[in-house]
Amino acid sequence: MKRNHRTLKAWQQAMDLVESVYAATSTFPAHEQFGLTSQMRRAAVSVPANVAEGFARNGSKELLHFLGIASGSLSELDTLVELAGRLNYFEQAEELQGKVDEVSGLVMGLAASIRRKL
Repeated sequence: MKRNHRTLKAWQQAMDLVESVYAATSTFPAHEQFGLTSQMRRAAVSVPANVAEGFARNGSKELLHFLGIASGSLSELDTLVELAGRLNYFEQAEELQGKVDEVSGLVMGLAASIRRKL
């Protein structure tokens, strides 16, 4: 049976987070298109992409490696959301921060569960 990353709650919520980031950044100033907008979108997309790639690999250690990358992208996104909020680029910064925290908890929880099985 093929392992399917789509069944992981961490991947599902990360995909929802990407949609939220795209929606939020669509209202950013035009001069940020290649700056903060692009950075936030890349960091957000990196999360479900790395969860999926790690899940497709052969082994728990490789999955943990990719979950670590996803976690790093979440930390980067957390910082960028904070910055965009401080610059008053959008009003949903706190709401988006909550989604980042939720996905971070799921990714860290998944990693902890895998470590317990090693």
